Amino acid sequence: MPNIKSAKKRVKVIATKTMQNRAVNSQLKTQIKKANAAIENNAGDKAVVVRAAMKKIDQAAAKGIIHKNNAAHKKAALDKKLNASA
Repeated sequence: MPNIKSAKKRVKVIATKTMQNRAVNSQLKTQIKKANAAIENNAGDKAVVVRAAMKKIDQAAAKGIIHKNNAAHKKAALDKKLNASA
């Protein structure tokens, strides 16, 4: 454990940010799973669900949760699946 006051604060701040990042990452994964399920089940609103997942991906990339190239890769994969199912 740190002894210096500023180091103690950093530990608390990092813990808070870690929890926020985990929450965003969890929401991101959930949206991607929903989009994949909608595509596989050929749901009528699959385009809307995929668009929502892409928005979550962009938000995660903007916050620095995932790298922008990783975001582009995830979006391209979703788009490819959506176009193949149409």
